[in-house]
Amino acid sequence: MKTAYIFPGQGAQFVGMGKDLYDSSEESKALFERANEILGFRITDIMFAGTDEELKQTKVTQPAIFLHSVILSKALGDQFQPAMVAGHSLGEFSALVAAGALSFEDGIQLVSKRANAMQKATELEPGTMAAILGLDDIIVEEVCAQIEDVVVAANYNCPGQLVISGTVAGVDKACEKLLEAGAKRALKLPVGGAFHSPLMEAAKQELQAAILDTEITIPVCPIYQNYDANPYQDPVAIKENLIAQLTGAVRWTQTVETMLANGAEAFVEVGPGAVLQGLVKKVNRQIPTSSATV
Repeated sequence: MKTAYIFPGQGAQFVGMGKDLYDSSEESKALFERANEILGFRITDIMFAGTDEELKQTKVTQPAIFLHSVILSKALGDQFQPAMVAGHSLGEFSALVAAGALSFEDGIQLVSKRANAMQKATELEPGTMAAILGLDDIIVEEVCAQIEDVVVAANYNCPGQLVISGTVAGVDKACEKLLEAGAKRALKLPVGGAFHSPLMEAAKQELQAAILDTEITIPVCPIYQNYDANPYQDPVAIKENLIAQLTGAVRWTQTVETMLANGAEAFVEVGPGAVLQGLVKKVNRQIPTSSATV
């Protein structure tokens, strides 16, 4: 059976995540402790017993979700037989480590640098995001293009759900016009920045050097990347797409469609939550989905 393994992004975190892995396996515990060393603070204390507020900080959230996903994929052992992998935004880094293209140490360092770069970019260029429900993608794109302030389509999550991103003024104007155009809802998201928009240019510049300096090897299976929803195994192309991802859109709907077209018969979500399984079902209700369990 061709199984697609998918890795969640920011928003999937919860207090207590990963504790079962830490407690049940010496190998998992060693990886968590290695991450504490690399990060320079005990992220496990926040993951296992912190507050929601502490866990919500970008510099904590991104490494926490990455660790939960990657250590769970390693704990699966021989069960983990991916025909293809993909990750939603941050999840792309988890997918690369799980598929053997990136080492655990390099992965956690890149994710930490990415989180800090994105945090700085949001302070430099404040912005926001909003989920637009019940409109065709093309209408959302057309409306965004008409607004003078920065606002773009950022996350193509599933048919009828597209997240826009930009300046506060740009997003507010777009929400108003999109509701007039027939959107069922326009929900402002509780985020501090305009992720996957041109306002992340400073983060992209900062992360580019780190990505280019990191060794990426050929993964064990194709990785379907957010930037254009196509499968890649060439390390040079993978790096280019990772860099472009920060200011480019997450084409998740298109990624799932391409994986299905290329023979995916089941989707397994590796990491906290079940958000991606819900999005897969919106693309194809018949396809089996599940959460990875050890």
